[in-house]
Amino acid sequence: MSLVFLKLGGSLITDKDRTDTPNLSILTEISHEIAAALNDDPDLQLVLGHGSGSFGHHAAQRYQTRQGVHSPEEWVGFTHVWQRARALNQIVVEILIEAHIPVLAFPPSSFLVTHNHNIHNWDTTAIRSALDHRIIPLLNGDVVLDKELGGTIVSTEELFAALAETLLPDRILLAGIEPGVWRDFQKRGNIFEQINTGTALLSDTSSMQSSSIDVTGGMLSKVQGMLHIVRQHPQVKVTIFSGLKSGNIYNSLMGDSLGTVIEASERDTQ
Repeated sequence: MSLVFLKLGGSLITDKDRTDTPNLSILTEISHEIAAALNDDPDLQLVLGHGSGSFGHHAAQRYQTRQGVHSPEEWVGFTHVWQRARALNQIVVEILIEAHIPVLAFPPSSFLVTHNHNIHNWDTTAIRSALDHRIIPLLNGDVVLDKELGGTIVSTEELFAALAETLLPDRILLAGIEPGVWRDFQKRGNIFEQINTGTALLSDTSSMQSSSIDVTGGMLSKVQGMLHIVRQHPQVKVTIFSGLKSGNIYNSLMGDSLGTVIEASERDTQ
């Protein structure tokens, strides 16, 4: 069996610059590509995740939910962000089911408590059991209660990083709208074909920031988080690629290396 974590980025499945606007045609095509990959590779085990895009991020930006939740107004905002994240999650679930994908949603707000953004003591028994029964767990960026901050937001990448500690995936695929990690985001001339734990990233890290609202840190945060995963688990290979091009999701699930590959350096594998 090959275990793959696949994230559908918020920029891919929604219009991140238009509040509460899903990209239904893209979601539908992606769902059919996932279904085809599962059909063509019976050994493929999959954990799906998705970002909140224009549903969660705009509300979270308004209330600054990621930074913490304390005042009555902020707690109202906390529930508002949860409602928007849940609304998008329901859309994703329905489209996946229409493609005959056996999916079961695991919203983090229902089972996770963090401590200053850090995930501790995640009981993954239910997710493991779902995988044993060929059910595909679906995670999403969501609000969670936090012991120090009151409340906060957990990203799909953070969920993947915590889940990797116990499930040990073979690959993590992050599908967005960019073809990979740009060497210079503003110029968009060339992408990194490979980044490893020994790579010196750009000195001007602002060129790796997202041009749309992304309260969980944009591309720089994603790369740093994935580097941490492969440093801790050198067997894991991460790919950041575009899900916009037809066939890319299917080809990535089938093992093709697209976009930017993030993996451990030889030093970390020794």
